[in-house]
Amino acid sequence: MDVLCLGESMVVLAPSPVGSLRHARETTLGVAGAESNVAISLALLGADAAWRGKVGDDPFGHRILDVLREAGVDCEGVVPDPDHPTGVYFKDPDPQGTTVHYYRKGSAASTMRPGHLDGEPSPRILHLSGITAALSPECHALVRELLAGHADDSPLVSFDVNYRPALWPVETAAPILSELANAAGLVFVGLDEAETLWGCKTPDDVREVLPDPPYLVVKDGGNGVTLYSGSSIHFSAAEPVDIVEPVGAGDAFAAGFLYGRLQHASEEACMRLGHLLAAGALQTTGDLAAPPSPQTVRSILEQRS
Repeated sequence: MDVLCLGESMVVLAPSPVGSLRHARETTLGVAGAESNVAISLALLGADAAWRGKVGDDPFGHRILDVLREAGVDCEGVVPDPDHPTGVYFKDPDPQGTTVHYYRKGSAASTMRPGHLDGEPSPRILHLSGITAALSPECHALVRELLAGHADDSPLVSFDVNYRPALWPVETAAPILSELANAAGLVFVGLDEAETLWGCKTPDDVREVLPDPPYLVVKDGGNGVTLYSGSSIHFSAAEPVDIVEPVGAGDAFAAGFLYGRLQHASEEACMRLGHLLAAGALQTTGDLAAPPSPQTVRSILEQRS
């Protein structure tokens, strides 16, 4: 197994055509969730990707599993929960920022607890996010358990901070997310969310807050990405794109970067592939875009820094 992603996947409804949710007459129904987005993108690139979470034993939960399996994601062992529902959210898109309305309290995923991955084969990369830690005290304990259990970097634990204000206030989230991120081997964080959480103004400020991860990726929207790798610092500018709506771009970037890691690509190639996948997500109302061609991926992976 190349990558195992753990988290909540939900059904998402968005206006069709793109516009205000309030005035929409029709919506499209899709499947989304930060960690499952990463798993799907990786599977479409050709990685052996798995997702482990919990869904309700309802049409939405079965829809999620169908979509993941059709994309080639391993969902073995995920048993729908008959006692708790699948989470749902609505997107209200705008080029300046999409508003998201969650209906996930008491969801099946919120009942995950320590031991959830007991018996699972060890992947090359375990991908987690701060969203899971916000779902419930038991989910927070699970994320801490997984980070503590892989302190020797086998497998590499990837952690996307993914701060969601709708899930918990900044004064609660800030110390917890910094603690979790500092226990990971590879961290993704947006400069905007780092400013909200810890008052960071620059990537170097983020590095001061998160000094422990061997690899730290600080994303600064359309400006580019700064990668701290040991004592080295790498910057990769983002290509300009016409934004339809931004939700899902961070997950796409993480998937591209992780795929590059799996292929032993250079730091620059990992960032370039992340940019390419993020650009695709920015230009669609869904969280996921069609993957780039194998030829395009190969040409990027062959780049050397």
